[in-house]
This record gives sequence, structure tokens and C-alpha cells, in this order.
Amino acid sequence: MEAPPDNDVLWARSLHFTHRDGSPGLTGVSLGVREGEILAVSGPRGSGKTTLLRCLSGLVPIGAGEVWFNSSPVHTLGPMARERLRRDRFGWIDPEPVLVPELNVWENAALPLMLRGAGRRRAKVAALEWLERLDVGDKARARPHRLRHAERQRVAIARALAPGPTVLFADEPTAPLHRADRTHVLRTLATAARSHGITVVLATHDPDTAALADRTVALLDGRRVHTVHLPDAPDAEGRAACSLSV
Repeated sequence: MEAPPDNDVLWARSLHFTHRDGSPGLTGVSLGVREGEILAVSGPRGSGKTTLLRCLSGLVPIGAGEVWFNSSPVHTLGPMARERLRRDRFGWIDPEPVLVPELNVWENAALPLMLRGAGRRRAKVAALEWLERLDVGDKARARPHRLRHAERQRVAIARALAPGPTVLFADEPTAPLHRADRTHVLRTLATAARSHGITVVLATHDPDTAALADRTVALLDGRRVHTVHLPDAPDAEGRAACSLSV
């Protein structure tokens, strides 16, 4: 078993994953993510973006292949060890915000820190800092049901950033936001990543969101692809590009 390069915080080789219904989710995907990098995983819906993030983060066990985090294997860990890794080192943003209705906004944002054992005061300070950055600081004492959908998503993003994760997995994080909100949130994410040394793996089908990243990996039908531009052929007029597996 070959260890990954030292400068890759995440490294995966020949990942295979099959969904419960037997359909392939990933087929031989390999990639490396450097420390502090923002990597966009792009592709149409159903291309395997979410599945790749779930495998890299240890949320689901892979069918075959290897996943490494900071030169330690993730693919050999059991369920409890993977859960600790996600709690202590990773952050996750879903396309739809899921908040605890019984908690107010700052308590929701502080929850991961308190689950790690941080004191209530320290957790609150960190949560309020990110809520302010995301323009929902004035909602700190409100309950989630009193927020607009876009505001709830901002709280969910603050919750993911507050613990200072080593790696933040963001699955279509701006999907529920209007374009103006989307731009502000993406800039906040990028600034946070670069100022705090957070590695971001971002799944998106939106070219504007992918443009935020340092580098983009494209998926199609569970495989990595790149686009090769070809000259027009006399018998294939109009077909100027094709996608090939890498």
C-alpha cells in the first residue's frame, strides 16, 4: 500500500462505490487535494459529486480503493473512528440547511464546538464571529423557524466553519441562495479558507461557483473526465469536443 504525497491533505486512489440499488456511483476515481486548496468537483447532476465527497469524508465506506487524510488511511477505519474523524477534523455543508429547531441560531452554530468539548462561552464567541461574517449576526437569538431559507443556510455554513475544520466538504452549499446572496457567501467561504488554512472540497454544477476554486476536477457518470477540443471533421460537423476519461 503506497502512502500519499506529503503535501496532499486528502488523497484517493481508484475509488469505487456502488449504490444500494446496484448502480455505480464511482468508478476508479483518483485525486489529491493539497493543504489549503479550494478544489471544485464539477459535473451534471448524477455525475457522482456528492458520492465522492461522502467517500472522501468517511461518511460512507468505499467499495474498493484507498482514501488518506494527512497520510493516515481512512478506508481502513471502522464506523466509530470515521465518526470521530468527521467530528474533530472535518466540516460539512449540505445543499439544504438542517438546523436543530429547539436551539437558537448561535446555539446551532456553536453545537459542533460544544460536542467537541469546548466551553459554552468559547463556542458562543466563535459562532457569533462567523454569524457576523455571514450577515446573520442580528439573528443570533432567533429560532430557525423565524429565518428565511437563505438565512438558515448561512447559519448552517457558520456552523461548519466555527470549529475551524481542517477540511470543509461543501455539497452545493449555495444551491438555496439567490445569486446576490450566493456571491457574498462564496467570497466569505474563500476568504475563510485562505485566512484560516482550511482545505475546501466543493461539489457544484454551477460554473460561477467552480470559478471560485483553485482547481477543478470534473466527473461524468462516476468517472473523472476532461474535455479535449477537436477540429471540425467533414462528416461530423458541429462536433468540436468530446469527453474522455482520465
